[in-house]
Amino acid sequence: MTARARVRSIHRYPVKSMLGEELAEGDFTASGLAGDRAFAVLGVDGAVGSAKHPRKWGRLLSCRAESTATGAARVVLPGGAVLAAGAPELDQDLSVLLGRPVVLSDKPPEQGLLERQVPDYDGGLPEALAPSAVTDPTGASITSGRTAAGTFFDFGAVHLVTTGTLDRLRRRHPAGDLDPRRFRPNLVIDTGNTPGYPEDAWPGARLRIGGALFQVQVPTPRCVVPTLAHGDLPPDPTLMRTVAREHRVPVLTLGKLTCVGLYLTVLEPGTVRTGDPVTTAPR
Repeated sequence: MTARARVRSIHRYPVKSMLGEELAEGDFTASGLAGDRAFAVLGVDGAVGSAKHPRKWGRLLSCRAESTATGAARVVLPGGAVLAAGAPELDQDLSVLLGRPVVLSDKPPEQGLLERQVPDYDGGLPEALAPSAVTDPTGASITSGRTAAGTFFDFGAVHLVTTGTLDRLRRRHPAGDLDPRRFRPNLVIDTGNTPGYPEDAWPGARLRIGGALFQVQVPTPRCVVPTLAHGDLPPDPTLMRTVAREHRVPVLTLGKLTCVGLYLTVLEPGTVRTGDPVTTAPR
């Protein structure tokens, strides 16, 4: 860990798969960043809205979610209308946007259905899941799993990326856009001039970041989401092919997967601010 590692930015996504908000500081609890993925759009089939299935849910990335002072959320729709979570007209507008009945909810299913489009690059799908892929009514090849129990998270409650990794990928993909927002992190860590992929050395480590202590779980396998348009960020369909060539690492028992970033859990709650130092902590 470089002594210069610091928090570059903090990001919260009040509604899963919508654009989020950048914070000057955030409170991290045992459940993750307060207010993060507090809501999700649910289909009548039990699916949790995730842009990992872009043909079905990708238009969620044209909406922006913001937290309110009371801990609720509001949604800015593509046309500029701002509606509070829980407003019946918001469900109506989201249903029109997505072309089927949906509701915005803050009540996670015990284990909600999570659909993922099969990536068209190596290392985007564990070999063990390949036989389970099916073609759904949208014409996309997908696999299905479940959200983390009682939450809207795919896996870890906190997601981190480093500037070192983004800089390395930027050099390998100079025509692309390596804006960190494409990877939807909670924490962007500035690792200074540390070369390569600095977080590859961190799995299993404990990180002291500001007033909170985190346990690093596993590298974050990537899907198609970074290739999609995110608000003012245009689509970049070639991005993940570059990442797949450059950075495939072992993840649990799933083999080598295309990864950017790390999943973390919170060991000690606390407040994290931009500029806070990041250090490894003893076990």
